Amino acid sequence: MKKKIVVLALIVTLLCSGCGSKIPTLSNGDEAVVTLKDGSMISVNELYSAIKDDYALDSLVTLVDKKILEDKYADKLDSANEYADNIMNQYESMYGDKFLSLVQQSGFQTLEAFRDYVYISNLRSIAVDEYSKSQISDKEINKYYKDEIVGDIKVSHILISPKKTDSMTDEEKTAAENEAKEKVEAIIAELKKTNKNDVADKFAELAKEQSEDETSKDNGGSLGFINKNTLSSSYAELVDAAYKLKDGEYSTKVITTEIGYHVVLRLETKEKASLEDVKEDILVTLGAEYLTKNQVANVKALQEVRKEYDLEIIDSELKSQYATYIQNQINYYQQQNQQSTTN
Repeated sequence: MKKKIVVLALIVTLLCSGCGSKIPTLSNGDEAVVTLKDGSMISVNELYSAIKDDYALDSLVTLVDKKILEDKYADKLDSANEYADNIMNQYESMYGDKFLSLVQQSGFQTLEAFRDYVYISNLRSIAVDEYSKSQISDKEINKYYKDEIVGDIKVSHILISPKKTDSMTDEEKTAAENEAKEKVEAIIAELKKTNKNDVADKFAELAKEQSEDETSKDNGGSLGFINKNTLSSSYAELVDAAYKLKDGEYSTKVITTEIGYHVVLRLETKEKASLEDVKEDILVTLGAEYLTKNQVANVKALQEVRKEYDLEIIDSELKSQYATYIQNQINYYQQQNQQSTTN
């Protein structure tokens, strides 16, 4: 929907330009928007008919959604406006004086029109997210809670990163990788020789001496209490390994992540949060998964909202265009899902 000329707003603007003076009319009584010599005129109805096929539907759907969504999500308008302002600021910082021309190349006449598009898109995404969450059953929520929600665990780690540079040969890089792994294996061997009751103290000592994680080494390698999504994706393998341990256990095999090689110690486990406390988070996660698998929800969500507000398009041509527009969108998203399934 790149053509963002708001038809009704355009007509109103043209009409209001003559406010305060008598508006010329054609012989059939239609009000004119343009006059030419010899009394020739173009009426509002002529203008509307001329542009209806190309622009009116996009503009109409935008006007409808704006009216509906601003009412339905009145409590979220501040955040939607803040989001739009932030996007505008980011693009202005990135493109500077070129921003307007890029916007115009994308089919928007003004920066204000583009901002309005971003704003409406954000409100639409709220509707889509709400719809996706509504498709999740209590059974799915309970299963996710049982299988995926876990208590926080307190962990420490020791990191050894291979000393590689871009200028190294493949053989040199491999040697650096092996050297780092061997250091971790030596640390594990040292821990194995330690009395079980002294493992935590020994681990902290080794972390201070050898870990290359500058943010945690002076604190004995402690990462504090974490959960599955607490740390960045760079630590995914480490977190997975930590959750397979019991309290007081350390990893006896080298853990490999994007940033190097580790040994991890699990120290303490908290009871997992109640279903009531995490239900909304679960809904957000499962809703996002649902939308990924059912992209047609992008259409159905807005159909539901428009139906809720008793949308009825009076103009028969626009009504027909709207039906075709909806079906085309459905077809598009169904194709997207099929492609993602086969890839």
